[in-house]
Amino acid sequence: MPKTLITGGAGFIGGHLAARLLGEGHEVVLVDNLSRGVRDETLEALAARPGFSVRVADLRDPSSLADVGTDFTHVFHFAALLGVQNVLDRPAAVLRENVAMLETMLDVAAAQDHLERFVFPSTSEVYAGTQQHFELPIPSPETTPLAISPLEHPRTSYMLSKIYGEALVHQAGLPFTIIRPHNFYGTRMGLAHVVPQLLQRIHDSSDGDELVVYSMDHRRTFCFIDDAVEYIVRLLGPNGEGGTFNIGVQSPEVTIGELAELLISVVGRDVQIVPGETTPGSPPRRCPDMTRTIGATGHEPAVTLEAGVRRTYDWYRDRIFSGGGVSAR
Repeated sequence: MPKTLITGGAGFIGGHLAARLLGEGHEVVLVDNLSRGVRDETLEALAARPGFSVRVADLRDPSSLADVGTDFTHVFHFAALLGVQNVLDRPAAVLRENVAMLETMLDVAAAQDHLERFVFPSTSEVYAGTQQHFELPIPSPETTPLAISPLEHPRTSYMLSKIYGEALVHQAGLPFTIIRPHNFYGTRMGLAHVVPQLLQRIHDSSDGDELVVYSMDHRRTFCFIDDAVEYIVRLLGPNGEGGTFNIGVQSPEVTIGELAELLISVVGRDVQIVPGETTPGSPPRRCPDMTRTIGATGHEPAVTLEAGVRRTYDWYRDRIFSGGGVSAR
C-alpha cells in the first residue's frame, strides 16, 4: 500500500489532496503546526477514515519528525510561511523558515527506504522578476529563464525562497516533481484569497451597496481545486518524475473586474463595482502555459470558472458565511 506524508496538510491543497489519495488506497499522514490550517469538520471527517492520521509538528525543528518512520513512498511538502501580510511584515522569516522547513523535509525524504516521489510546490511568483525586467512570454512556459526582483523588496522574499527551494530539490538526489501553482481556488481555502474574500464581501452586502474592487484591470486565470489535484496526482506517474510543471488553467483569462461581476451574479446581489487602487507589486497579467503539464498528464480542465465559483460559494455560504463554521487563516 502506498504511504504518503503531506506537510501543511491541514491547509487548502493538502486537505483536498489527502482526501483524493485516501480514496485511491494511500495511507496518509498529515503534518501541520495548525498556524493557518484548522481542525474543521472536513479534517475531522478525514480523521474518521481508516489509514489517516494527523501529526502536529514544527518543521523548523528537525527533531520534530525524528520518529516519523522510513516507510513513506510519497512525500509532499506544502508547509510554508506565506501570505501577503507575512511577506510584507516578516520577509526575513519567510526566507529563513521556508528554507529550514524544506531542508528538514529533504532529510526526511532521503531517509525513506522506498521513496517514489518528493513533490515540492513552488509558486507562480517565480516569474515575477522576469516579468518586471524582461519580456515574459504569456502564457508563461516552465522553460522561461527566471530573474530576481529587487532584493530589498519584501515581496521578493517568498519568491526567492521558492527559487532556492527548486534548486535544492534539483540537487538533492531524490526522485522529485516540482509544481508551480497558479491561482487555485475552491472550498476550504480560508478567506485571505481573492475569490472567497470577494464572495464574503458580496454576501454581506445589501442591494444598492458599492463594492470596491482593487487591481480591476489585472488579468488572471483561475484553477478549481479539483482540477489542480487531478494534475498533481497524475504527475506522480513516470511522466512527472524529474520535471517542473505549471499547475493551473490557460484560459479563460479574466480581469479582476470581470471576476467580481461573475461573483456578484453567483451570489445574487445588486451591487455596484467601484474601482479601487492597484495593489503594489501585483503583476498586471499572469497566465501559465499548460502545454507541458497537459502533455504529461493527459488532463484538460474539467470545471469551468462559473461552475467552480458556484460550488465555492455554496460551501462558504452554508458553512462559513451563514453557518458559523471556522475557516483556515
